[in-house]
Amino acid sequence: MTRPVIAVTDLTRTYRVGEIDVHALRGASLEIQPGEFVALTGPSGSGKSTFMHLIGCLDRPTAGHYLINGRDVARLSSHQLARVRNQEIGFVFQGFNLLSRTSALENVELPLLYAGGISASERKARAADALAGVGLGDRMHHHPNQMSGGQQQRVAIARALVNKPALLLADEPTGNLDTRTGIEVMEIFQRLNIDRGLTIVLVTHEPDIAEYGTRIVSFRDGRVRADGPVAARRTAATSFRAWP
Repeated sequence: MTRPVIAVTDLTRTYRVGEIDVHALRGASLEIQPGEFVALTGPSGSGKSTFMHLIGCLDRPTAGHYLINGRDVARLSSHQLARVRNQEIGFVFQGFNLLSRTSALENVELPLLYAGGISASERKARAADALAGVGLGDRMHHHPNQMSGGQQQRVAIARALVNKPALLLADEPTGNLDTRTGIEVMEIFQRLNIDRGLTIVLVTHEPDIAEYGTRIVSFRDGRVRADGPVAARRTAATSFRAWP
Protein backbone atom coordinates (compact mmCIF):
# COMPACT_ATOMS: atom_id res chain seq x y z
CA MET A 1 0.00 0.00 0.00
CA THR A 2 1.26 3.48 -0.85
CA ARG A 3 2.55 5.51 2.08
CA PRO A 4 0.56 8.70 2.65
CA VAL A 5 2.28 12.02 1.99
CA ILE A 6 0.41 13.37 5.02
CA ALA A 7 -0.97 11.38 7.95
CA VAL A 8 -2.36 13.23 10.96
CA THR A 9 -4.08 11.76 14.00
CA ASP A 10 -6.06 13.74 16.60
CA LEU A 11 -4.24 16.95 15.70
CA THR A 12 -5.13 19.88 17.96
CA ARG A 13 -3.98 23.49 18.16
CA THR A 14 -4.86 25.79 21.04
CA TYR A 15 -3.82 29.43 21.23
CA ARG A 16 -3.64 31.46 24.42
CA VAL A 17 -5.21 34.91 23.93
CA GLY A 18 -4.96 36.82 27.18
CA GLU A 19 -6.65 34.55 29.71
CA ILE A 20 -8.69 32.68 27.12
CA ASP A 21 -7.80 29.44 25.32
CA VAL A 22 -8.83 29.51 21.67
CA HIS A 23 -9.29 25.99 20.28
CA ALA A 24 -8.50 26.46 16.60
CA LEU A 25 -8.24 22.73 15.88
CA ARG A 26 -9.97 20.10 18.01
CA GLY A 27 -8.63 16.70 17.00
CA ALA A 28 -8.38 16.36 13.21
CA SER A 29 -7.45 13.01 11.67
CA LEU A 30 -6.70 12.76 7.96
CA GLU A 31 -4.54 11.00 5.39
CA ILE A 32 -3.57 12.40 2.00
CA GLN A 33 -2.15 10.03 -0.60
CA PRO A 34 0.42 10.84 -3.30
CA GLY A 35 -1.19 12.44 -6.34
CA GLU A 36 -4.34 13.64 -4.63
CA PHE A 37 -5.76 17.14 -5.14
CA VAL A 38 -7.53 17.89 -1.87
CA ALA A 39 -9.60 21.02 -1.21
CA LEU A 40 -10.07 22.06 2.42
CA THR A 41 -13.29 24.01 2.89
CA GLY A 42 -15.32 25.51 5.71
CA PRO A 43 -16.45 28.84 7.11
CA SER A 44 -14.09 31.41 8.58
CA GLY A 45 -12.71 30.10 11.87
CA SER A 46 -13.44 26.48 11.03
CA GLY A 47 -9.80 25.38 11.41
CA LYS A 48 -8.88 24.82 7.77
CA SER A 49 -6.11 27.45 7.63
CA THR A 50 -4.74 26.33 11.00
CA PHE A 51 -4.60 22.80 9.62
CA MET A 52 -2.78 24.10 6.54
CA HIS A 53 -0.16 25.87 8.67
CA LEU A 54 0.42 22.72 10.72
CA ILE A 55 0.88 20.38 7.76
CA GLY A 56 3.13 22.99 6.15
CA CYS A 57 5.38 22.91 9.24
CA LEU A 58 4.77 26.64 9.75
CA ASP A 59 3.40 25.94 13.25
CA ARG A 60 3.53 23.10 15.76
CA PRO A 61 0.43 21.29 17.07
CA THR A 62 -0.58 21.42 20.72
CA ALA A 63 -1.25 17.68 20.66
CA GLY A 64 -1.65 14.82 18.22
CA HIS A 65 0.64 13.19 15.68
CA TYR A 66 1.72 14.33 12.23
CA LEU A 67 3.74 12.27 9.77
CA ILE A 68 5.02 13.74 6.50
CA ASN A 69 6.27 11.07 4.11
CA GLY A 70 6.44 8.70 7.08
CA ARG A 71 8.52 10.96 9.33
CA ASP A 72 7.24 12.16 12.68
CA VAL A 73 7.31 15.97 12.51
CA ALA A 74 7.55 16.21 16.32
CA ARG A 75 10.97 14.56 16.14
CA LEU A 76 12.40 16.96 13.60
CA SER A 77 14.74 19.74 14.69
CA SER A 78 14.20 23.37 13.67
CA HIS A 79 16.90 22.94 11.02
CA GLN A 80 15.22 19.81 9.66
CA LEU A 81 11.84 21.54 9.60
CA ALA A 82 13.33 24.45 7.66
CA ARG A 83 14.73 21.98 5.13
CA VAL A 84 11.32 20.30 4.76
CA ARG A 85 9.65 23.67 4.15
CA ASN A 86 12.27 24.69 1.62
CA GLN A 87 12.76 21.49 -0.36
CA GLU A 88 9.73 19.24 0.12
CA ILE A 89 6.79 21.67 0.31
CA GLY A 90 5.81 24.49 -2.02
CA PHE A 91 3.64 27.32 -0.69
CA VAL A 92 1.21 29.58 -2.56
CA PHE A 93 -0.64 32.29 -0.63
CA GLN A 94 -3.57 34.59 -1.33
CA GLY A 95 -1.42 37.71 -1.04
CA PHE A 96 1.32 36.43 -3.43
CA ASN A 97 4.08 37.41 -0.91
CA LEU A 98 6.48 38.60 -3.61
CA LEU A 99 9.38 40.96 -2.97
CA SER A 100 8.38 44.20 -4.68
CA ARG A 101 11.88 45.45 -5.49
CA THR A 102 13.07 42.31 -7.22
CA SER A 103 12.22 40.85 -10.61
CA ALA A 104 10.06 37.80 -11.17
CA LEU A 105 13.20 35.79 -11.88
CA GLU A 106 14.84 36.89 -8.63
CA ASN A 107 11.67 36.13 -6.65
CA VAL A 108 11.59 32.59 -8.03
CA GLU A 109 15.30 32.11 -7.33
CA LEU A 110 14.88 32.75 -3.58
CA PRO A 111 14.12 29.17 -2.44
CA LEU A 112 17.20 27.98 -4.35
CA LEU A 113 19.31 30.67 -2.70
CA TYR A 114 18.11 29.57 0.76
CA ALA A 115 18.79 25.93 -0.07
CA GLY A 116 22.43 26.71 -0.79
CA GLY A 117 24.96 24.76 -2.83
CA ILE A 118 23.51 25.84 -6.18
CA SER A 119 25.47 28.01 -8.58
CA ALA A 120 24.09 31.35 -9.73
CA SER A 121 23.82 30.14 -13.32
CA GLU A 122 21.87 27.05 -12.30
CA ARG A 123 19.57 29.11 -10.07
CA LYS A 124 18.74 31.42 -12.95
CA ALA A 125 18.20 28.53 -15.36
CA ARG A 126 15.89 26.69 -12.98
CA ALA A 127 13.95 29.85 -12.12
CA ALA A 128 13.58 30.72 -15.82
CA ASP A 129 12.32 27.19 -16.53
CA ALA A 130 9.77 27.43 -13.70
CA LEU A 131 8.50 30.77 -15.02
CA ALA A 132 8.21 29.39 -18.53
CA GLY A 133 6.18 26.51 -17.10
CA VAL A 134 3.52 28.95 -15.86
CA GLY A 135 3.48 30.98 -19.07
CA LEU A 136 5.71 33.86 -17.94
CA GLY A 137 8.86 33.18 -19.90
CA ASP A 138 8.62 36.64 -21.46
CA ARG A 139 7.98 38.47 -18.16
CA MET A 140 10.82 37.19 -16.00
CA HIS A 141 12.58 40.55 -15.75
CA HIS A 142 9.43 42.47 -14.78
CA HIS A 143 8.78 43.54 -11.20
CA PRO A 144 5.54 42.70 -9.38
CA ASN A 145 4.16 46.24 -9.81
CA GLN A 146 4.47 45.75 -13.57
CA MET A 147 2.26 42.67 -13.49
CA SER A 148 -1.42 41.89 -13.09
CA GLY A 149 -2.67 39.98 -10.05
CA GLY A 150 -2.90 36.79 -12.07
CA GLN A 151 0.66 37.16 -13.31
CA GLN A 152 1.90 37.78 -9.77
CA GLN A 153 0.17 34.61 -8.61
CA ARG A 154 1.84 32.71 -11.45
CA VAL A 155 5.21 34.00 -10.23
CA ALA A 156 4.31 32.76 -6.75
CA ILE A 157 3.41 29.34 -8.19
CA ALA A 158 6.71 29.19 -10.09
CA ARG A 159 8.55 30.04 -6.87
CA ALA A 160 6.68 27.26 -5.06
CA LEU A 161 7.66 24.76 -7.76
CA VAL A 162 11.30 25.69 -8.35
CA ASN A 163 12.63 23.20 -5.79
CA LYS A 164 10.42 20.44 -7.26
CA PRO A 165 8.50 19.73 -4.05
CA ALA A 166 6.45 16.59 -3.45
CA LEU A 167 3.62 18.63 -1.92
CA LEU A 168 2.06 21.96 -2.93
CA LEU A 169 0.03 23.89 -0.33
CA ALA A 170 -2.18 26.73 -1.58
CA ASP A 171 -4.03 29.00 0.86
CA GLU A 172 -6.91 30.83 -0.89
CA PRO A 173 -4.82 31.21 -4.08
CA THR A 174 -7.74 32.71 -6.04
CA GLY A 175 -9.01 34.98 -3.26
CA ASN A 176 -7.54 38.17 -4.74
CA LEU A 177 -8.33 37.33 -8.36
CA ASP A 178 -11.30 37.84 -10.66
CA THR A 179 -13.24 34.77 -11.77
CA ARG A 180 -11.53 34.21 -15.12
CA THR A 181 -8.03 34.69 -13.69
CA GLY A 182 -8.94 32.29 -10.88
CA ILE A 183 -9.85 29.67 -13.47
CA GLU A 184 -6.47 30.21 -15.15
CA VAL A 185 -4.74 29.52 -11.83
CA MET A 186 -6.81 26.38 -11.31
CA GLU A 187 -5.84 25.24 -14.81
CA ILE A 188 -2.19 25.39 -13.75
CA PHE A 189 -2.93 23.41 -10.59
CA GLN A 190 -4.91 20.77 -12.49
CA ARG A 191 -2.12 20.42 -15.05
CA LEU A 192 0.46 19.99 -12.28
CA ASN A 193 -1.73 17.40 -10.58
CA ILE A 194 -2.66 15.42 -13.68
CA ASP A 195 0.51 15.70 -15.76
CA ARG A 196 3.13 15.67 -13.00
CA GLY A 197 1.23 13.76 -10.33
CA LEU A 198 1.92 16.57 -7.85
CA THR A 199 0.05 16.27 -4.55
CA ILE A 200 -1.90 19.47 -3.90
CA VAL A 201 -3.76 20.66 -0.80
CA LEU A 202 -5.78 23.83 -1.34
CA VAL A 203 -7.71 25.93 1.18
CA THR A 204 -10.73 27.74 -0.22
CA HIS A 205 -14.07 29.11 0.93
CA GLU A 206 -15.41 29.01 -2.64
CA PRO A 207 -17.38 25.80 -3.45
CA ASP A 208 -16.76 26.09 -7.19
CA ILE A 209 -12.98 26.34 -6.68
CA ALA A 210 -13.05 23.27 -4.40
CA GLU A 211 -14.65 21.28 -7.23
CA TYR A 212 -11.49 21.58 -9.33
CA GLY A 213 -9.91 19.12 -6.91
CA THR A 214 -10.47 15.38 -6.59
CA ARG A 215 -11.52 15.35 -2.94
CA ILE A 216 -13.16 17.81 -0.56
CA VAL A 217 -12.54 17.86 3.21
CA SER A 218 -14.91 20.13 5.12
CA PHE A 219 -13.97 21.68 8.47
CA ARG A 220 -16.27 23.17 11.09
CA ASP A 221 -15.54 24.17 14.68
CA GLY A 222 -11.99 22.82 14.47
CA ARG A 223 -13.01 19.34 13.34
CA VAL A 224 -13.29 17.42 10.07
CA ARG A 225 -17.03 17.21 9.40
CA ALA A 226 -17.06 15.67 5.92
CA ASP A 227 -14.56 14.00 3.62
CA GLY A 228 -15.25 12.58 0.19
CA PRO A 229 -14.46 12.58 -3.52
CA VAL A 230 -15.70 15.34 -5.81
CA ALA A 231 -18.83 13.96 -7.47
CA ALA A 232 -18.50 16.00 -10.68
CA ARG A 233 -15.03 17.44 -11.01
CA ARG A 234 -14.74 20.78 -12.78
CA THR A 235 -12.07 21.21 -15.41
CA ALA A 236 -10.57 24.52 -16.40
CA ALA A 237 -11.05 23.75 -20.09
CA THR A 238 -14.79 23.23 -19.58
CA SER A 239 -15.03 26.41 -17.49
CA PHE A 240 -13.36 28.43 -20.24
CA ARG A 241 -15.75 27.04 -22.88
CA ALA A 242 -18.70 28.06 -20.69
CA TRP A 243 -17.29 31.56 -20.14
CA PRO A 244 -19.57 34.24 -21.67
